Amino acid sequence: MTLLRRLLCLALLTFGSAWALPPELATRIATGDGDERVAALQQALAAGDESLGPFLRALQDGRVRLKAGQALVVAEGATPPADAEEPMLNNRMRREIDAALAGLDLLSRDREVRAKALATLRDDADVSKLPLFEKALAAESDAGLRAQLNSLVAGAKLSSADAGQRRAAATELAASADPATRALLLDKLSAESDPGAKAAMQAAVDAIGARLAWGERAQLLFSGLSLGSVLLLVALGLAITYGLMGVINMAHGELLMVGAYATYSVQQAFRAWAPGAFDHYLWVALPASFLAAALVGAAMERSVIRWLYGRPLETLLATWGISLVLMQAVRSLFGAQNVAVENPAWLSGGWALLPNLTLPYNRLAILAFAGLVLAGMALLLSRTRLGLMVRGVTQNRRMAACVGVNTSQVDTLAFALGSGIAGLAGCALSQIGNVGPDLGQSYIVDAFMVVVLGGVGQLAGTVYAGLGLGVLSKLLEGWQGAVLAKIALLMLLVLVIQKKPQGLFALKGRAVE
Repeated sequence: MTLLRRLLCLALLTFGSAWALPPELATRIATGDGDERVAALQQALAAGDESLGPFLRALQDGRVRLKAGQALVVAEGATPPADAEEPMLNNRMRREIDAALAGLDLLSRDREVRAKALATLRDDADVSKLPLFEKALAAESDAGLRAQLNSLVAGAKLSSADAGQRRAAATELAASADPATRALLLDKLSAESDPGAKAAMQAAVDAIGARLAWGERAQLLFSGLSLGSVLLLVALGLAITYGLMGVINMAHGELLMVGAYATYSVQQAFRAWAPGAFDHYLWVALPASFLAAALVGAAMERSVIRWLYGRPLETLLATWGISLVLMQAVRSLFGAQNVAVENPAWLSGGWALLPNLTLPYNRLAILAFAGLVLAGMALLLSRTRLGLMVRGVTQNRRMAACVGVNTSQVDTLAFALGSGIAGLAGCALSQIGNVGPDLGQSYIVDAFMVVVLGGVGQLAGTVYAGLGLGVLSKLLEGWQGAVLAKIALLMLLVLVIQKKPQGLFALKGRAVE
């Protein structure tokens, strides 16, 4: 019985028709010193043998044994013979096997498998794999993957012994915009001895660097516009309340926090009661955040702020106290730690325009959302009765009261509107950062900077100031760092206020009180 079991085991171990890989080559891959094994692996890889992949996976899984000078593959579930030796795999050999398997995956019929293999091989453009790369390139039909394969082939040719081939590869790679390609060229450039190839590599490095510089500039501009759109959302509500009533509302940041926590509450409700519709929770969170912040703002105005008009210091202190109360209330309800607000699937990921320029979907959505809120605000102020009364009270409160406008009611509605817009800003901020009790503290100073710089009561000025400060802030951060950039912006604001106390875009004429 033991003899029969041994014979059966040997039958499972030996290469049959399914294993077309030559036994001598398989043995060389499994045994010997490191250089010989790598050379044998590269030889098998260049041949493109379909049986190489299963053999390498068996080697990784520990199902290859050495017996009588031959490499034998143990079938899954079979017991290897006791007198067979298991091959040693060091880190170098494991890396080579991983790279070889990725190279073989380039011939897969599954596009995702091929894309993953290209991502793995991008930094391993070995000239020994050139025949396999060219074979994969000839069979590739996807335009995007073909472009990546062309770069991989050219990168492999950079390691060629032929200087002419290296020059041609460098010239071909000059059309790339990939930072990894530039890094590869720089690496090869330092060891290049041929003057012609060296010049071609340097020209390619310069061309790719110039192309990447445009991507970096575009990324900086987008970051500035993204920050500006956030500042605009935060400052829009403050522009109404501060411009209408002259109230220095230090609790404005906490109204953002209320909107963010309303978004979190809606998310949790969807997760508990409607998990299948989770990706649509934002459509409910937007009105919920507006209403929650608007109600809190209306309650603030009716209970405290309406008794303090014309007394800016007392209003500042009172709203600061309200901000502390709101923060402590949130800590009591939700805890002191930040809470996680998850992006819906349609806001996850980004739009890759260049290898070094990716526009996140959530930032693009906030840009569009800020534009929609701004358009809605402009229409409300210019086309509705409420907007007419708000503009009348803003420009001349006494005259508006004389013609029958209930200024007290307008104050409440305007404060609730400004607070609701702050809640919308909090909903938007929940999609790009942490939500916690201190969320509003990060934006209150910047919001006042935008309103003061743009001109009190001026919607257009708020837009220009918000976007301008966002772009300028990112430019200064790239030059001097975040702390010095903030100091420079504050100094700039002081200089502007010294010259134009009403802001850059203040209302003109006798309408201003």
